[in-house]
Amino acid sequence: MKFRELSIEGVFEITPQQHGDPRGMFMEWYRFDHLAEVVGHPLNLAQANLSVSQRGVVRGIHFADVPRGQAKYVTCVRGAVLDIIVDIRVGSPTFGRWEGVRLDDVDRRAVYIPEGMGHGFCALTDDATLSYLCSETYNPTGEHSVHPLDPDLGIDWPADVPLLSARDDAAPSLADAVASGLLPDYAACMEFTQSLRVKQ
Repeated sequence: MKFRELSIEGVFEITPQQHGDPRGMFMEWYRFDHLAEVVGHPLNLAQANLSVSQRGVVRGIHFADVPRGQAKYVTCVRGAVLDIIVDIRVGSPTFGRWEGVRLDDVDRRAVYIPEGMGHGFCALTDDATLSYLCSETYNPTGEHSVHPLDPDLGIDWPADVPLLSARDDAAPSLADAVASGLLPDYAACMEFTQSLRVKQ
């Protein structure tokens, strides 16, 4: 496995080593020990999700309250998506910056997204299927969204007419989320990450 930290602190792209022969292919798509060595603490696995989307569907930008937040390890097992990670931690030196990583069933990359980040994706193919490993179970009262088409974010979604859920279409802009105190605090996120390192 190769780990590459992106321009947002704590976010990693993971490229697995694939072993193929005429019978098919095998790979390790997740290793808790390798990830823990890179990020400084183990990923607590509390929930696994599977998401299937048609081409042009945009999901996000979703995030959870910190603490406890929800770290994610995401890969695409069928088709392709453009996965988007947004730094929404108020006070972060990269606040408002986003990164896009193509996840597909060819290179089979994954992304690690720590607590406090906004996450979304755009399906590039029909039946694009994402698998998520999550550090916490779903908490409906602590889950929020920022509007994925907010011009202040400036995300270049690869869809002529992005298809959004009613929830995402009604989400506040980044500026409104800041003004309402909805977004995670950078210092609190760093403190929470440090607490995970102490517990190892």
